[in-house]
Amino acid sequence: MSLPLHLAIGAFDGVHLGHRAVLHSAREAARADGGLVGVLTYDPHPSKVLRPESAVPLIFTRAQKDERLTEAGAQMVHHEPFDRAHASIAAADFPRWLQQTFPHLKSLHVGANFQYGRGRAGHGETLIAQGTAEGLGVRLVAAVRLGDETVSSSRIRQCLVTGELDLANAMLHRPYEAEGVIIGGRRLGRTLGFPTVNVAWEPELKPAYGVYAVEVIFQGEALPAVANYGQRPTVESGPVAPLLEAHVLRGAAPTTGDAVRVRWIRRLRAEQKFADLPALQAQIAQDSAQARQALGLFA
Repeated sequence: MSLPLHLAIGAFDGVHLGHRAVLHSAREAARADGGLVGVLTYDPHPSKVLRPESAVPLIFTRAQKDERLTEAGAQMVHHEPFDRAHASIAAADFPRWLQQTFPHLKSLHVGANFQYGRGRAGHGETLIAQGTAEGLGVRLVAAVRLGDETVSSSRIRQCLVTGELDLANAMLHRPYEAEGVIIGGRRLGRTLGFPTVNVAWEPELKPAYGVYAVEVIFQGEALPAVANYGQRPTVESGPVAPLLEAHVLRGAAPTTGDAVRVRWIRRLRAEQKFADLPALQAQIAQDSAQARQALGLFA
């Protein structure tokens, strides 16, 4: 006998506090009847199909999203391929499609601003009516507020782009992270006395260029570090692809080929161009001292 399924539905980019509230609703329902907590999300993001000229740049990769959804309580994550055919499902037919796709479906959990169906004609109240008619429980979960701010993926994107890392991290519940493999570099940092590891990382959403206090997660250990993300205007003659490079402040740094994640803790300053390498060197020393303080390293 298969367990009843309690399904959270949404794009879930970021898996922020609001998304976690929707997951919590599904978890509560599953706990009440010994059921399963499931997530229905989409790949690609609907905006990439419906308005490719202005598609949403995603905060996290699919793997990062799945990890955070699982951490938040999801026991099953279903990525529905989003295409024109799926977008054309009438709102009135959506609950029936859900039942066909998930035979043991018992309840639906969505954010209060959830929209669905062709032309996004369906919304929370229609889902309650249509879902109930199909024998499904439907719970609308109110948006989460943080101070004067409503938590949303779009607000987090804006924060990351403008350098408001503290607010982005608070809304995300877990700090923003990059994931990639260490690649070789020009070893300029080594000549300045601050050797760096370069991370191969090309996010859809590019955070604000600048210097950050970070933790480099490698083999289960969080290595305190100071990182620069940007185009390195002091040492590059023209625009180049942005690079994430980190100087590990304590512990043995990973080497070329190692897979790491970089946890962004605090933004220290914007990226800037210096008159010469000695000026850059002096600033990196200041940045390192600031990062040590931000990360609690006082010895």
